[in-house]
Amino acid sequence: MADFSKYGGASREWKAVEAEFPSPAPDGSTIVEKRAAANANREQTAAKLMTKLANQVELIDVSVPARDGFALEGRLYWPSTVPKDSKPALYMHLHGGGYLFGTLSSEDAICSALAINTTAKGTPLVVLNLNYRHTPEYVYPTAWLDAQDALAWIHATAVPQYGIDPEKVVVGGISAGAHLTATLVLEQHLGRLPAHIPKVAGQVLMIPALVNNNCYEPQLAQMASPEVSSLVENEFAPILPVSVMHFFTDLLKLEEKPAVDDTFLNPGNATAEQVKGLPPTVFGICGLDPLRDQGLLYAKLLAEKAGVPTDVHLYRGVPHGFRRYGPDKLSVCRDWDATMEDGIAWALKKPTATNKLDVIVHGEDTM
Repeated sequence: MADFSKYGGASREWKAVEAEFPSPAPDGSTIVEKRAAANANREQTAAKLMTKLANQVELIDVSVPARDGFALEGRLYWPSTVPKDSKPALYMHLHGGGYLFGTLSSEDAICSALAINTTAKGTPLVVLNLNYRHTPEYVYPTAWLDAQDALAWIHATAVPQYGIDPEKVVVGGISAGAHLTATLVLEQHLGRLPAHIPKVAGQVLMIPALVNNNCYEPQLAQMASPEVSSLVENEFAPILPVSVMHFFTDLLKLEEKPAVDDTFLNPGNATAEQVKGLPPTVFGICGLDPLRDQGLLYAKLLAEKAGVPTDVHLYRGVPHGFRRYGPDKLSVCRDWDATMEDGIAWALKKPTATNKLDVIVHGEDTM
């Protein structure tokens, strides 16, 4: 039985950051107004960081057709050191934000840095940033289908038009984006996507949501006791307490209580047989996160029971979404960046499975 509570607690660095949080003020704004404010803040932060990155990368706006005719916004980030005819690898980035937040421009800095730094480390990489559709206007499963349509677009358009290597496409996401990623990769593996689309070379799951809040029974059954679950231990965690998790998932407007074995919604509840043969998978997981156990249990399933190559990183002492505060305040942010950059290159090397869960722990001891 699993018990990951040893990874819990807050670090000294995080406590210093949290101490600077302003007192919550009454807020009568609507969900759409909250989204607009959050997106504006994210875009402002990205624009500031882009002043140091813009001269190292070309931004190419693209239109990705969805199956219902909607034109999805996309953006390619092409490092200046990568020739246009060099057949680079491509990483499709699916942003986080609770299925609610995120825009194309809000991801400029992370996508640019990822393309630039991974290339500089020896793996020429172009990043595709997909602005999938969000709640509350677009409910489940719109965003999941948008991710499928983007993968189809990569091979139908980006490969021939931009010279992307079709055998070197990696998909990854953060939080809600990792949920979309895990579903996309599992659906393709189970033969539910068009057969002519080449298999993805790897997936990167950063602070992943993998199971709907109403379908957690199989997860709890694997724990030594419910009390050691991260849902209990980190119920009131900063940034993403359990109540906020429910707020985000309620906006998906599921028509009825989903089945726990619905792998489209709950890839984290898949069986060992269903995940056997998945591509190399990178995990980035926070110790102070209600979602911690979802990530570790899926990593355990892939590594120990299905023989999937895994690269698992645990950031001790910090909560879900800590990366927004940057390496000047949280040194573990550098480990997060390296996990993604090095993880993409690792997946593309077709690593061999170890058949055991090896967790690389980053960050200082907790208090």
